[in-house]
Amino acid sequence: MPRGLYLLSDPETGEPLGDERFQCAPGPTGWRYVSHRTAPDGGPAGSVDLTLDDLGRPLRLELRAGGWRVRGGTLDGLTWVRMPEEGPRQRPDGGAGGAASAGQEGHAAAHAFAGASPAFLVAAARLLRLSPGGEARRLRVVGFAPPVLAPRTRDESWLLHSRDEHPTPSGPLPVDHYRVDDLETGERREVHLAGDVVLAAPGIELEELDSPPTFFPVTTGE
Repeated sequence: MPRGLYLLSDPETGEPLGDERFQCAPGPTGWRYVSHRTAPDGGPAGSVDLTLDDLGRPLRLELRAGGWRVRGGTLDGLTWVRMPEEGPRQRPDGGAGGAASAGQEGHAAAHAFAGASPAFLVAAARLLRLSPGGEARRLRVVGFAPPVLAPRTRDESWLLHSRDEHPTPSGPLPVDHYRVDDLETGERREVHLAGDVVLAAPGIELEELDSPPTFFPVTTGE
């Protein structure tokens, strides 16, 4: 069960955005990632709780940041509810608030959730199950960006362009190198994964790792 700490920063300016302490592991349904994020001043800045099934589809997501909360999952695409952290507000007459105050429901014909957490990079790679040197795959994602977790649906292209091994005291560590393109903006990222741990990506640096990554079953891709 990998446990560790990611340092987060603005990919453009390098400005520190805090850190994310995480743990993740395979489970009865597939894979689960849980983390808590800390702001640069040391205060709490949100959390992530993501569960995938054994095919890499998001069974359950609970995301908190900036006074907002998102709950989502897979249901004929992706569905989610975005609401204020304090929950539904009461009307002056004592009744429950309207639909807007109770939560904003959303649905998209998309495949995966995305966001600032490294968890979403691992989840996308698990869902795609690419082979080194194979063709790029298109992935439609719904992203929730801090601080207000507003949803944005976009298309990405993922390519696993190489896989190599890094020597460690416990033996060779396979590392996958991905190229990820935002097909709307043209932004390109290089993402380096070892099993269910992000070793490096724009704005993400692995600072601590208390136990080795977990490796998903090897597949040949589709």
